[in-house]
Amino acid sequence: MSNIESYEKAKNDFSWDIARDVLNWKDGELLNIGAMCSDRICDRGDADKTALIWEGFGDRKEKYTFNDLRIYSNGFAQFLKAQGIEPGDRVCIFMDKIPSLYFSFLGILKLGAIAQPLFSAFGDESLEVRLASANTKAILTTRKHVRKVRKIKDKLPELKNIIVVEGDPAKLKEGEVFFDVESAPKIEEFDVFKSDSESPSVLHYTSGTTGQPKGALHVHSSVWGQALTTSWVLDLKDDDIYWCTADPGWVTGTSYGIIGPWVLGTTQCVLDSGFTSSRWYQFIQDNKISVWYSAPTAIRALMKDGNELVGKFDLSTLRHLASVGEPLNAEAVIWSGEVFNGLQFHDTFWQTETGAMMITNFPGMEIRPGSMGMPFPGISASVLDLESHEPVTEPGKVGLIAFRPGWPSMFRSYWKQPDIYRSKFVGATEDAMPDELRMNPELWYVSGDRASIDKDGYYWFVGRDDDVINTGGHLVGPFEIESALVEHEAIAEAAAVGKPDEVNMEVVKAFVTLKPGYEPSDDLELDIMNFIRKRLSPLAMPQEIEYMDRLPKTRSGKIVRRYLKAIEWGEDVGDISSLSDE
Repeated sequence: MSNIESYEKAKNDFSWDIARDVLNWKDGELLNIGAMCSDRICDRGDADKTALIWEGFGDRKEKYTFNDLRIYSNGFAQFLKAQGIEPGDRVCIFMDKIPSLYFSFLGILKLGAIAQPLFSAFGDESLEVRLASANTKAILTTRKHVRKVRKIKDKLPELKNIIVVEGDPAKLKEGEVFFDVESAPKIEEFDVFKSDSESPSVLHYTSGTTGQPKGALHVHSSVWGQALTTSWVLDLKDDDIYWCTADPGWVTGTSYGIIGPWVLGTTQCVLDSGFTSSRWYQFIQDNKISVWYSAPTAIRALMKDGNELVGKFDLSTLRHLASVGEPLNAEAVIWSGEVFNGLQFHDTFWQTETGAMMITNFPGMEIRPGSMGMPFPGISASVLDLESHEPVTEPGKVGLIAFRPGWPSMFRSYWKQPDIYRSKFVGATEDAMPDELRMNPELWYVSGDRASIDKDGYYWFVGRDDDVINTGGHLVGPFEIESALVEHEAIAEAAAVGKPDEVNMEVVKAFVTLKPGYEPSDDLELDIMNFIRKRLSPLAMPQEIEYMDRLPKTRSGKIVRRYLKAIEWGEDVGDISSLSDE
């Protein structure tokens, strides 16, 4: 039986206080995410339970208990305090998915500082933009990545501490300090910062797909939303082995790759090595993973490598699958049911700014392939008319996805950008302060994405507000076109954008990568166009198809249509610091 017995009952009887019951939380306990994910689990009697199963390159494998989490996070907190880091200081975590990333994240929060995780594949320019924006005081990194920091440190006067957590201490340069928490003296006790519900916790930078990256600030009480969504949507139970494939440089990797599972006391796995389908399947088999939360980009890559490969591994321990990061096309949902013993991926929709899941497919609920599902209980959601900004009442009509403010994990501000924060709320006054905005139930927080709602309340993604294609006065969603494109036998991945047209304003142009064994040709292009025409409409049929070796993506795997569209329109591509160079 799933943790959410009935969606309708949960919705009707909902209170965010249920999260306290799920955690067996008592009034007066310390509300500090770092301690809640480690010390508190030990205090309840699970100190010796495995918290982290880690595997890296070269078949390196490690296991850590919740007591290890407690001691090593204490070690980081104590070391940072000795370096002069104080509550409220921003501390950047810039490393691969090694164990110290996870220990340090909890340690920073225990100290009362603000964790600023950044994806380790960022180049030095991307790193500089985000450190300068946050006035970051300290950075935790590795010998592999410290050279990027060295290139920019002179441009960052606020950056006082460069801490290298592994490697050879003798190779450090002036101004750098070495700290290996596992070889350092064990810190059994640390005076954890007594945070309250509004104490800042994590500063996550958006991927920059719609302009310059913005720092979304979260607080310690976000844990209520993260804990309850982890319990109800990911359905984690005490004996589960859980794998979230996301990097903590992105919000999924912290909300559901650190906080959600560990605050529930769940064992989780981390794989820190390059992607291959066989490596992933082997990882699931070896660690007997039961709940798997991954990304559509990865799922499509698994699909591309075929069904036969899946059968070479014993994946029978899997019982629940979920996806996040971008919409999951219907074909991927159907495919997963065919190859994973009837298990289908449950798509979820949320953002860096929301901090936790907002629209989801729940265990036991009918999955409609291609749909994001329904709003999480306690979330007041709608799609707003594009002109009036009033909730749409007509099923199937496209509008802006919006939420009433007030959920626990909602971001509290964009770092040093109050005007941009204010612009996200429909109906906000020009002088409204962030606290007024996030507590006003008469406003709408607008996500920047478009969707429609069917007659049964299921949400269907259309595209980013600035991605939607206006062709001949008709709005066409790129996701619908892309989903249809990848159903074609030759296509591995696809992106659709609007291209300037004198008659129709815009027409659809598709960028595709092909599966092995297929080559570009006029006949193939005609076949793809007719394929889309039959499945969707003449309006949605691409007028041009461009074949690519790879599509431009963020380092978290999202296809960046903005980049492709800017090239087509001859416009400035804007900030591309989040684009992958792989």
